[in-house]
Amino acid sequence: MNFENYSLPYAANELYTQRVAYFSMEFAIHQPLKIYSGGLGFLAGSHMRSAYELKQNLIGIGILWKYGYYDQARNQDQTLLATWYEKNYYFLEETGIKFQISIHNSPVWVKAMYLSPYVFRSAPVFFLTTDLPENDYVSQTICHKLYDANEATKIAQFILLGLGGAKLLDLLNYNADFYHLNEAHAASSIFHLYKKLGSKEAVKEKLVFTTHTPEEAGNEKHDIYLCEQMGYFNGIPLDEVREITGMDGDLINHSLVALRFAKRANGVSKLHGEVSRKMWAPYEGICEIYSITNAQNYNYWSDKKLYNAMEEGDDDAFDERKRYLQKRSFENVSDQCGKIYNPDICTIVWARRFAGYKRPDILTWDMARLEALLSSVKYPIQIIWAGKPYPMDYAAISTFNNLVILSKKYKNLAVLTGYELNLSKRLKQCADVWLNTPRVPREASGTSGMTAAMSGAVNFSTFDGWICEFAKHSQNSFIVPPVEYDKMRQTEQDAYDMNQLFDILEKEILPTFYDQPAKWREITQQGMKDVRYQFESKRMADEYYKIMYR
Repeated sequence: MNFENYSLPYAANELYTQRVAYFSMEFAIHQPLKIYSGGLGFLAGSHMRSAYELKQNLIGIGILWKYGYYDQARNQDQTLLATWYEKNYYFLEETGIKFQISIHNSPVWVKAMYLSPYVFRSAPVFFLTTDLPENDYVSQTICHKLYDANEATKIAQFILLGLGGAKLLDLLNYNADFYHLNEAHAASSIFHLYKKLGSKEAVKEKLVFTTHTPEEAGNEKHDIYLCEQMGYFNGIPLDEVREITGMDGDLINHSLVALRFAKRANGVSKLHGEVSRKMWAPYEGICEIYSITNAQNYNYWSDKKLYNAMEEGDDDAFDERKRYLQKRSFENVSDQCGKIYNPDICTIVWARRFAGYKRPDILTWDMARLEALLSSVKYPIQIIWAGKPYPMDYAAISTFNNLVILSKKYKNLAVLTGYELNLSKRLKQCADVWLNTPRVPREASGTSGMTAAMSGAVNFSTFDGWICEFAKHSQNSFIVPPVEYDKMRQTEQDAYDMNQLFDILEKEILPTFYDQPAKWREITQQGMKDVRYQFESKRMADEYYKIMYR
């Protein structure tokens, strides 16, 4: 394939002719391509799949992480061990494209690899790597670990994705109508475009930005002088950078820069859009912020046989299929933990990125009530936890390890490692109840509950993110009743949510599951129906063209 004048290897749908380059730090497209950490990657992966299904004129730009995020293993006592193994991807194509970018006043060679749309049925994606013999060792390591903890390395990664990706597009002669930044990691592309196009106004005609962070403090900031030394600003003098970005302190806020250079931006749920508009309102020069709710790809995530049984009204086939999915998925529990889970027992699953605000261990905060549930004969339960903490987030790792230690005491508690696409799919298929417990309003959107519903699980969640647009209590899900959280201290919020979770489990969820199986099936199926189109990523990909790429 000739990459010198790149165009899609298939005809673009006439509804989606604008040429879009989609920049993302991670893509969860398929299990063999391990270049993602969590929700941002899951979103980008579904977006690429739906862009292909709709035949949109869109390509992805990412980084080929040599060691991925990390490989989640166990120490001898079953606690978490973060390991890194080299990944090899023989299904990626050589493009023959090599070029140099400047990082820390040194030339760094970059090679582009290509994921054909026909490998995993996704939009084409180009991946950049610096792991080349032409580079010194430090330069080689830029693309080694996703979200490297070293600040200078992280800035270098931002330069590689943004400046490197923008330069690649020039070499491809891919004249993108829009540069779409999925989070601000690629914001350095702005300074390439500024030099190329000659003005801030010209950049604003080509740039759109998706923000995923619901708190201003959570948006990444770095030392502006270090960024200058690293070459983040593409040779533009710092005084000029300050003038065009409005940065007057010692830090650069990458999201704020993106918001000031973008034609349009969006939050990733209706609630997050509102939060973002309010959060950024005090800052001058901000573009308009829309809302496009995250979604997930139905063709990849749903269980078709479960949907077919539902649509045919065959309750026996539906129940039999769900039971099969559970028994198959429980093999992971028996394999890793030596515990035999029962598909007749209500299975509660908490599985996603381990982070403090998501409160994975909230049910363990009242051990008396949890033990009562674990020992119940009338309404028994079994719980599974899974997810990857950031390898330098020692508080989250401690939470994970504490759950591992706790699980050794009970036959109906399990903690699984290796939470990637395949295990994620299996856990959603085996869940009766998909537990989601973020502190409101910390979850911008979340997507795990969407794919859980597509797999026949009932969402049980605090009222945050996408859930606010989906949930109908006791009809398609169960929800912790929202209160005025902003008037509560964190300890008060945690206590309220925990007690509500136990109350709803004890008084509503478990009695319905065991005493009213037909009602439970009805709730499950209503969730499957409600999620299928409204939260399917073709809807999302279509909205990006209609709202953002115009």
